[in-house]
Amino acid sequence: MVSHQPPQAQDDWFKPVAKDAEKAESVVRPSLSYWQDAWRRLRQNKLAMSGLFFLVLLALFAIFAPMLSPHDITTTQYAKQNMPPSSEHWFGTDDKGWDVFTRTWYGARVSLFVGVAAALIDFFIGIIYGGISGYKGGRTDSVMMRIIEVLYGLPHLLVVILLMVIMGSSLTTIIVALTITGWVGMARIVRGQVLQIKNYEFVTASKSFGARTPRIIRRNLLPNTMGPIIVQMTLTVPSAIFAEAFLSFLGLGISAPFASWGVMANDALPVILSGHWWRLFFPAFFISMTMFAFNVLGDGMQDALDPKLRR
Repeated sequence: MVSHQPPQAQDDWFKPVAKDAEKAESVVRPSLSYWQDAWRRLRQNKLAMSGLFFLVLLALFAIFAPMLSPHDITTTQYAKQNMPPSSEHWFGTDDKGWDVFTRTWYGARVSLFVGVAAALIDFFIGIIYGGISGYKGGRTDSVMMRIIEVLYGLPHLLVVILLMVIMGSSLTTIIVALTITGWVGMARIVRGQVLQIKNYEFVTASKSFGARTPRIIRRNLLPNTMGPIIVQMTLTVPSAIFAEAFLSFLGLGISAPFASWGVMANDALPVILSGHWWRLFFPAFFISMTMFAFNVLGDGMQDALDPKLRR
């Protein structure tokens, strides 16, 4: 019989790998911070990145397009009124002969400024109010929440009309009207997040070392709630833009020759049946696209900043 025994291993078959101290301590995959990992996951969301690209392009056009446009929107030119889109006037003209393309980008300046300003004001008031309410708790939290409920129940349109009567129709009045109760949603989100994490070990450790309330809120609580806060800000901007357009559409916004998308839509509505479709189409298009871009960006940032979705 022939025996089938495995061959004996020889010494030159297996050789130990040479040790390299530098390679042994090297990190194969670089570590990512929370924000770097969030940006990486946000870039993988094509719809959110498309919204971000559109908003960046919109901001650039709002800044530079009126400077480069050869058309003046302060001088009435009845000889060019209601001209359709052409090589000279890309978006056509309105009933005063003003170039709709130039007015659209002036309107983008106003609408984006109102949206960003309202979001920033809501941000600062909301995090201060909600942070104090959530951290203090007890009777302080109960009283502060009752104040929020009263403000939340105020009719928004009635507040705007009263402010218009008292302060007059202006851009400042619109921003005040949008933010006088708009910070309530931000305060509620911050309060909920603070209530959730204020009993964590690192907060207790800060208390044991004698840290004061403002420092604990600023250094321990707010950094751990920035994800939901940033998402709320991205959703506040389109809401403010739509509210400004709505108020301007009702005639409660800024007056000509200054333009906003809501003012342009209001001016175009009476003549839409005359075939001058371009006067309503372009402001309505940019209002819709801007709101859509902010919403998809907010959804993408919510997915990117959610710790539960980290892989």
